[in-house]
Amino acid sequence: MSPRNTPASRIIPVPGNLLLDGLQPEDRALLDPYLDYVICERGETLFEVGASVRTIAFPCDQTVVSLMVVMRDGRGAETATVGREGAVGGIVSSGFLPASTQAVVQLGGPLLRLDAHRLQEAKARSPALRNLFTRYADCLLAQVLQSVACNALHPIEARCLRWLLTLQDRIGTETLPVTQELLATMLGVQRTYLTRILRTLSRQGLIEVGRGRITMRSRLQAEAAACECHGVVRRHYEAVLGAIYGADGLLLAVEPPSGRSGSQDPRVLAAPEPA
Repeated sequence: MSPRNTPASRIIPVPGNLLLDGLQPEDRALLDPYLDYVICERGETLFEVGASVRTIAFPCDQTVVSLMVVMRDGRGAETATVGREGAVGGIVSSGFLPASTQAVVQLGGPLLRLDAHRLQEAKARSPALRNLFTRYADCLLAQVLQSVACNALHPIEARCLRWLLTLQDRIGTETLPVTQELLATMLGVQRTYLTRILRTLSRQGLIEVGRGRITMRSRLQAEAAACECHGVVRRHYEAVLGAIYGADGLLLAVEPPSGRSGSQDPRVLAAPEPA
């Protein structure tokens, strides 16, 4: 199903995306007139591999997007989970470059869309805005690289818990609206294999599996049983992006360290080359 558009003039500014909400009013004003509010359905593809990325998508509230790599035989696996803390599309580059991954809506809901050219114009006018997006791009890359190492080195049980904790960080509920089929796809394993893994985690008292949902029974125990990767990525988001987490793990806000300082702050990151 195609996204349902809402006239921007009636809803801007729209809260719910922490990356945008972390901007100063004068920087947010550079983007607000060009943001389109849409509702996306689960399973909807935002862009395909090789497609020219012309639009930046900012998930809001509980909307979650997965960046997927799909092989020629149809098998795929998730490389990054993006919720209301971030964005997908030509975040660092000048836009309009071929996508290297497929962006699929994992949990449907609202998101804000912005033409990539408009973002580049705003970044050219605001060092603070440019710094914020450079920091976010670094965090997104850190998540992808940690995922590569995790998939190569850690057992599937720990990887499964890491994925569930990452999703819980972004939607803030104990019960996660995820099917076993979806989770198997995200982890790149067969559903029958995943069923055995979930049964093991359930016997350990870490999760409860229901129809179309998985409930985290104890976040603290799940964090202890998961591999180190969830904590590594979380600490990087805190240090580089200024991410603030609640006691339950929910991402609450983004306050970049140099977000108030402009280009004179020595902590402002240099804008990378287009990628």
